[in-house]
Amino acid sequence: MKLSEQTISQFLDKVASEEPVPGGGSIAALAGSISAALVQMVAGLTKGKKSTFELDEVMTDLIRTASQLQGRLLADIDRDAQAYARVMEAFRMPKNSEEEKSARGAAIQEALQEAARVPFSVAEAGAALLRLADVAVSRGNPNAVTDGAVGALMARSAVFGALLNVRINLASIKDKAFVEELRHKCVLLKKEIEEKEKLILEAADRIIDQ
Repeated sequence: MKLSEQTISQFLDKVASEEPVPGGGSIAALAGSISAALVQMVAGLTKGKKSTFELDEVMTDLIRTASQLQGRLLADIDRDAQAYARVMEAFRMPKNSEEEKSARGAAIQEALQEAARVPFSVAEAGAALLRLADVAVSRGNPNAVTDGAVGALMARSAVFGALLNVRINLASIKDKAFVEELRHKCVLLKKEIEEKEKLILEAADRIIDQ
């Protein structure tokens, strides 16, 4: 059974076990999918109201985009675990001859690059959700502002958690161009998210304290 298809209790039991997967990468993807669900909730509570009928198209787009990201992130829960498993499989390859050592080294590097790409994809999806949460908080039903804000926090956790996993894998990758490019993207994404999160929470505070 896929991780994303397990009950909450089953999934948490797996996380709490002594097995290395599912780990932080899968949790980051889960956090992003929760963010997507909350964004959809706020948008659904906003559209169809006479007082905000002009926002119906915006909220419909919000629901559609968040739903697509939710599906992508649910798949990433398993993709992250699979990427880690491929790294472990590569390390278990035989190394008795120079030929085997070469094949093992190449397999490890290829698996590590994939193990960096997957969480970076999660981080990008989380960043996209934070932008959607910004709309949900600033333009959505004010009675659901805290739901939008929690969605923003979950998106932020998805991004930061995923970026940590990217960075730890980059440390073992020998392709300098690959490492430098992805590391630069991580820095830019982290800076954007820090700034966006601050603005969203400030907006939420203003709405709550009105």
